[in-house]
Amino acid sequence: MFTYVCLGTCDIERATGFYDAALGALGLSRCDVADESEWAGWVGWGTYEEQGQKEVALWLCEPFNGQPASVGNGTMVALRATSWQQVNAFHAAALAHGGQSEGEPGLRPQYNADFYAAYVRDPDGNIVAAVCRGFTEPQSPL
Repeated sequence: MFTYVCLGTCDIERATGFYDAALGALGLSRCDVADESEWAGWVGWGTYEEQGQKEVALWLCEPFNGQPASVGNGTMVALRATSWQQVNAFHAAALAHGGQSEGEPGLRPQYNADFYAAYVRDPDGNIVAAVCRGFTEPQSPL
């Protein structure tokens, strides 16, 4: 359904450090836009290929209108994790890089018996979650 999500930031370097750590814990890496000058000031994670013909990404930039970035009331970006360990690592990395917890890792049976998630605020105040589905008890480490 989505091709990308963009979040505003007031400090691209601080936000990049946060997202490198938190999204790296989910196995996501930065999008390569080195050959595209129009992406100056943007940083993204996920898939960006063939100049955006193939794209599923989370992007950060300073707001176009020059005003300070602000959070949306009720706005959240939830990212897929493949294990409870990834959710736990996402939460720990986010907190270690300037994020604030909005919900410790754990099952959320009010949503579904297999809904394991953690919620954080990034350094700009945006709420980001990691969600793993398909398990109702911890998986064995590989």
